[in-house]
Amino acid sequence: MTRTLEWNVRVGLSEEDGTTRAEAVLETGTGTVVGHGVARCNPQDVDIPVIGDELAASRAVKDVAVQLMRAADQELESAGAGPASGPVAPPYAWSDTSV
Repeated sequence: MTRTLEWNVRVGLSEEDGTTRAEAVLETGTGTVVGHGVARCNPQDVDIPVIGDELAASRAVKDVAVQLMRAADQELESAGAGPASGPVAPPYAWSDTSV
């Protein structure tokens, strides 16, 4: 089976009083996954806004990734590919390694 999909991620950032908040929204075409991330500047550190942006955005995208993995694990278990609580031996699961 050959198929092509495009999923789009939009990341919004806001900063106030040394706290940067990020919201990552993944649009899959059939659903939406929303992740959140926060970064706080230590009052003793130099305030470099781009660092807060990067930290908050990465945490929001990681939140999306965790939700996707959780959904995939549940769907694997529903398909009879083994329990979502532990590793699943090939050929029933996608590998975490690069080819």
